[in-house]
Amino acid sequence: MEEVQNYIPTTLRKSLRNQAIRVWLIGFAIVFAWNSLILLAPIARADGFTNLSSTLYTFFGFICHQIPARSFYIDGEPFGVCSRCFGVYFGLVFGYLIYPFWRQIDEVEPIPRVWLFLSLVPIGVDWSLTFVGIWENTFLSRFVTGLILGVACATYIVPATVEITRNLTLRAKKAAF
Repeated sequence: MEEVQNYIPTTLRKSLRNQAIRVWLIGFAIVFAWNSLILLAPIARADGFTNLSSTLYTFFGFICHQIPARSFYIDGEPFGVCSRCFGVYFGLVFGYLIYPFWRQIDEVEPIPRVWLFLSLVPIGVDWSLTFVGIWENTFLSRFVTGLILGVACATYIVPATVEITRNLTLRAKKAAF
């Protein structure tokens, strides 16, 4: 009886898969564009486009401390965010990119939440050890711990956005009938 209730016609299944691919592509484009803006800030400043670079640095200043000593550099100018934030955002791009290679793109059931919480452990340890003075974190440790968190977040964002879009579409189709 359960199989009958969970039956999805082949045409609808194909339509939902195509929709999931579009949602994934849009999400990937957004996180890629976000990372591009982070990199555009120093490039624009180095090339003399100060209005553009100032706007980008100001925007990213609302979400990151932008301490120059903790940032990567391009052409002698710091990224729009620090190395840890860049790790998180680059992790999102990387997570989106590899997602279809290890999970079905139209799978909406997330992996157990424990993995998301475990992805916070490295970043928490890195920050805590520095805070209490046991060790000084580095560009690499900040970037890698941010990367781990970003990849984990992408693993939850992809199925969530696919499911939200699917539910909105199915609700709209039901309302039309």
